[in-house]
Amino acid sequence: MSLMSSDRYLVASGIVAAAFVVTFLYNKYQVAPATKKGIPLPPGPPARWFWDSAFPRSNISYTLGDWVAKYGPVISLRQGSQVTIVIGRLNATTEIMEKEGAALVDRPRSVAFAEIIGERFRRLRKAVHTHLQPRAVQAYEGLQCEHARDVILDILRDPTHHVEHAKRFTVAIILRVVYGKSTPTFNDDPEVVRMRQNIKNSESVLRRLGELRKYHEFELSLYRDQLGRVKDEMSRNEAGPSFSKTLLENASDHRLSHDEMAYLAGILFGAGSDTTYIAISNFILAAARHPAAQARVQEELDMVVGTDRGEPMRCNVSMYNLTSPLAPTFEDSNRLPQLHAFMSEALRWRPVVSAGVAHRATEDNHLGPFMRYASFLCTHLGPIFDTNRAISRDPVAFPDPEKFDPQRWLDLNGQLRADL
Repeated sequence: MSLMSSDRYLVASGIVAAAFVVTFLYNKYQVAPATKKGIPLPPGPPARWFWDSAFPRSNISYTLGDWVAKYGPVISLRQGSQVTIVIGRLNATTEIMEKEGAALVDRPRSVAFAEIIGERFRRLRKAVHTHLQPRAVQAYEGLQCEHARDVILDILRDPTHHVEHAKRFTVAIILRVVYGKSTPTFNDDPEVVRMRQNIKNSESVLRRLGELRKYHEFELSLYRDQLGRVKDEMSRNEAGPSFSKTLLENASDHRLSHDEMAYLAGILFGAGSDTTYIAISNFILAAARHPAAQARVQEELDMVVGTDRGEPMRCNVSMYNLTSPLAPTFEDSNRLPQLHAFMSEALRWRPVVSAGVAHRATEDNHLGPFMRYASFLCTHLGPIFDTNRAISRDPVAFPDPEKFDPQRWLDLNGQLRADL
């Protein structure tokens, strides 16, 4: 056989082998029934190749909602041999994620995460939990009331920039809780500008990997400065109560380095600032677009709070010339079902976060009406997500889901429903 003929033979053999491998993979993952280890998978869209993403390429939350409507309350997304479970209806979420939550407390295994910073993450999580558990959060109620009155007055003075006022409100509270900042906070404060720039850097880091080191240095410098300020105030006995102060006082118990504490405090700012102001902006949008629903809440506030609760809160706004009673407090919460219904409906109508956190089953669990998936879910080592937008559009739990209707959250007695 000539050398040229041999080369042609090798090329032809390579093509045949490649075609065989592609055919094998296609039959195994694309055409074969949706099973894993012989266990049927929940229905879902056609499988993707292993180099592709199982999730939609665009409009993720909307497309997942369409898939849930088409395939069922629990769907599977296949990427090669990897399977991701998505739960998109309220009943399924309650049965799987809540009633069997103890069996889903684990997280999908990540080599880069678990093997490198897994133990560190556990120490960081413990430090956060100590300071932000429900009982500890009650200590912030007075702080929230104080800043809530400020943001109401800001919106009355300048309603056009209500989003900026909501941003200032959330930043002021977070800076107070995390760093003990007691002086007035404004959106153009240097520390606020740096914090928001850091959030923008984080959002663009995947598109600019070449600038990762620069972003990290900016972020580390910012977090060190903020924690350093608290440490200096403590040395002068001038530091007010804050998450950072508690961290520094208990550094040996948490076994965290100075930079780990700086990052932990800084991350709390990024995690809470955007989601909170977006939720507030959505409430304002809902009130503006649905005046009848707003009127119900106002009527309830007038009835519960009244007009004779101590010293009134005066609003020096010439165009309104208002003298209003003090705002409602947390003590009024249980007597304001219309207000709670309005807030719940606004969060359902415009979910702030489109998807939940990934979970993984750790033990055999009983899934009630979803028992047909139990044999798979209890051994599934991939991620299990709930998709908030699809759940919020569940036509069974929320009839006419595109309609803004706070009354859906109330029972016949006008009290909050226990089943939602």
